[in-house]
Amino acid sequence: MCVKGLYFFAVLSGLAASGVLQVSGIRIYTSGDMEAVNGTDVRLKCTFQSSSPINANAVIISWSFRPLIPGREESVFYYQQKPYPPVEGIFRKRVAWAGDIMGRDASIIIRQVKFTYNGTYICQVKNPPDVHGTVGEIRLRVVTTASFSELLLLALAIGGGIAAVVILLIIIVSCRRCKKRRQRQLEGNEEAPRKERKDPTACHPSRAVHLYVSQTSIEIDSSDGMISEASTKDPSSSEEEGPSSDDDGGDDSD
Repeated sequence: MCVKGLYFFAVLSGLAASGVLQVSGIRIYTSGDMEAVNGTDVRLKCTFQSSSPINANAVIISWSFRPLIPGREESVFYYQQKPYPPVEGIFRKRVAWAGDIMGRDASIIIRQVKFTYNGTYICQVKNPPDVHGTVGEIRLRVVTTASFSELLLLALAIGGGIAAVVILLIIIVSCRRCKKRRQRQLEGNEEAPRKERKDPTACHPSRAVHLYVSQTSIEIDSSDGMISEASTKDPSSSEEEGPSSDDDGGDDSD
């Protein structure tokens, strides 16, 4: 009875261990369904996660192809320490390595796809001792022209890029205008104190008051030595009276 119990326990332990290994195995992620235009290049994306540390010298990556029509699978690509493109078959000189082992990327590029490339592409990754896990599958469909959804996405991408550029230009122009306005305001504030102020004591020539300096003269009578009263004369009036006195003198002399 004890032997049976130990055997049963050992079996359960083995199942549990195998379950743990399966859970902690390599997990592979792919893009699922893809569509490519005939004659263009397409990137088959495949990434992975491993429970063991990545060893670039030990990682093994293999890609295979299963066509839509019943037939055998065909090797597409193989990687171990370096890429090994196919040397024969429909994928000869059509596949290129596009992954990064340390970046956990096992992607490849198929150049100038043809309608015969319609089918399922299988990505397998092994990182010893982590060699268990699921495989990734990509269903590729080669078409004559891009579908409406792809054209719509392309148009949205182009329109979004143009809109972003226009918005950026508007922001730049607005910022420049604001800077120019601020500079003008600062220059105006600096020039205002420099303006000459009018002298409040100065007056306009049309409003100027003509001031005349009066001359005071004292006359002394030679006969009696008496001082006559001082007389004040306007220079302008004296100038005007000057010629008349000269005329009188001239008459007396005659």
